[in-house]
Amino acid sequence: MHDFNDLQFFTAVVLNRGFSAASRVLGVPKSRISRRVALLEERLGVRLLDRTTRGLGLTQVGQQVFEHARAAVIEAEAAEEAALRMQAEPRGLVRLSCPLGLQSSITVSMAGFLAAHPLLRLQCIVTNRRVDLIHEAVDVAIRVRERLDTDADLQVKRIGISRRILVASPTLLAHKGEPMMPADLSAFPILHQELQGGNNWSLTAENGDTDAVAIEPRLATGSFDVLIAAACQGAGVALLPAAQCRAALDSGALVRVLPQWSGIDGIVHLVFASRRGMLPSVRAVIDFAAAALKSSADQ
Repeated sequence: MHDFNDLQFFTAVVLNRGFSAASRVLGVPKSRISRRVALLEERLGVRLLDRTTRGLGLTQVGQQVFEHARAAVIEAEAAEEAALRMQAEPRGLVRLSCPLGLQSSITVSMAGFLAAHPLLRLQCIVTNRRVDLIHEAVDVAIRVRERLDTDADLQVKRIGISRRILVASPTLLAHKGEPMMPADLSAFPILHQELQGGNNWSLTAENGDTDAVAIEPRLATGSFDVLIAAACQGAGVALLPAAQCRAALDSGALVRVLPQWSGIDGIVHLVFASRRGMLPSVRAVIDFAAAALKSSADQ
């Protein structure tokens, strides 16, 4: 097509049911619109409009061209809006949900993010409950699942993998000995992440072997901080994300148990509503959360 404006003029004529009405809506002289639509018909070699004393009607081929032209105009307007939004300053309230235990990953750089966007307000909802973004008016949710969310109404941005490892304090292992295989964990008190549910731990070895360990937790909670503190004090063996245990492992307060075995990896991802019509403030929070989570995972 030589001139995209011709499609826009033709679409406006059809939607407004006439050249005069299209002229008023577009702020373009009626004579120009009429001339450009006539040139479009000449270029295509078909008649798009039936001009009668009672008004305008679409020909059969005109109906088909109109459907494609309208879609093209809508996409062009969306592209222009996207460019304008990129230049707009993020402002207003954005609601972000975050699982317990991951809040520390985003709070590290949160002050700098808020300082960079003084007109933006952020409400951070820390919960292990699955949040319904649409019905609870949440803009962005951080999730860690064994599978990516597949809700057709939501977009997904994958961040990385959360590897879960077995940990315990050196004091506990010195007292009870070190387990040599998953079945040996039955002799140890278990500290369980409540969010995982179930009554067993599914473990995978480096060589691909799998095992399921039945558990009766001495302590179950959704808080990583509580589980790590209890493990450091020798209360039991815990299956936790490696990133959350890094400081305790580095200090020697915790050590790996059955280092050749690990739990099922969790996929760290963001979910949010469709990108179409996304506000700059929401896009800014998505980019911030993605960078913060990625940085935490890479450390």
